[in-house]
Amino acid sequence: MTAHDGLKLIAFYLPQFHPIPENDAWWGKGFTEWRNVAKGRPLFRGHYQPHLPADLGFYDLRLEDTRIAQAELARAHGINGFCYYHYWFNGRELLERPFNEVLRSRQPDFPICLCWANENWTRRWDGLDHDVLLGQNYSREDDRAHIRSLFPAFEDSRYLRIDGKPLFLVYRVGLFPEPRATAELWREEASKAGIGEIFLASVESIGVRKTPMDTGFDAAVEFAPDWFVKGDPINQGLFPRLVRKFGHKDFRRYNVYSYDSLVENMLAKPLPGYKQFRGVAPSWDKTARRQGQADMWLGSTPEKYQAWLSHVIEQTRTRLPSGEQFVFINAWNEWAEGCHLEPDQKYGRAYLEATLRARLGG
Repeated sequence: MTAHDGLKLIAFYLPQFHPIPENDAWWGKGFTEWRNVAKGRPLFRGHYQPHLPADLGFYDLRLEDTRIAQAELARAHGINGFCYYHYWFNGRELLERPFNEVLRSRQPDFPICLCWANENWTRRWDGLDHDVLLGQNYSREDDRAHIRSLFPAFEDSRYLRIDGKPLFLVYRVGLFPEPRATAELWREEASKAGIGEIFLASVESIGVRKTPMDTGFDAAVEFAPDWFVKGDPINQGLFPRLVRKFGHKDFRRYNVYSYDSLVENMLAKPLPGYKQFRGVAPSWDKTARRQGQADMWLGSTPEKYQAWLSHVIEQTRTRLPSGEQFVFINAWNEWAEGCHLEPDQKYGRAYLEATLRARLGG
């Protein structure tokens, strides 16, 4: 890394690691994501579960010391900022405390941005329309109130910007009834408030996928894993027969894919005709959260992840100007999805060290 290096590696950040009254009511007193993590069990021989934290332990994000330690660990391994998931339901925010305390305390001194996770909250953790605990209802009035609520964050000196514009992500723009109208209203409100122009990016996640040309946004963020190129399941043939003998009897209920194929398929995608920030993932396994109906990609190693990230970094530096060289890593701490850079008890800091090597061209 040099002072003139424009590359920015941004890790998605889950704030679910502290109790809130809503989760107490829905899932039991004191619930945090750690409760899901601790339920993870191997479903077949060689299956890596549970994923258990090492250096930072089972932390509580209400503690400033924890948030500072996370930032220091990230910075030391080439990460340039956290993209906090942001939960807004018609004026009601959830899990907002860690981010708000970062704003209030001015600590840690580490770049930040927000991604509106605009799915329904459901009992199945899938954002779909069944068993809804808290749903989204879109309106112009809510759009206006929402963007105004974000201005204190946009004005923070640590907030990530592209060409001077605060960067705001939306996880599923395809759920907006009128995405272009929302984007226009948000821009108008920001201009009237003296914020100036804002940079809007749509995450290419699950569901209906819309391009920035469709939505009036500025760019897209590639989400990893991309569910449209996930490859063929590998729980067929000899493998499931071995699993049925040595593992869980309901193996065919799982969706098991190859990490190698995921990387190959994502790198083989044609480059889009719009501005896109590419994404990578160190691993993925939702066993802890979904148990008997898990999705997982098997075969990840720090070396394979490093090779994927290195390719994406090289492409990003070639395709985008210095001020727009963003790469998004999924994720810093998605422990219940088996998707984290934070050190665990199996690999230690190996994925973080792989991140730094990729950044340095190693």
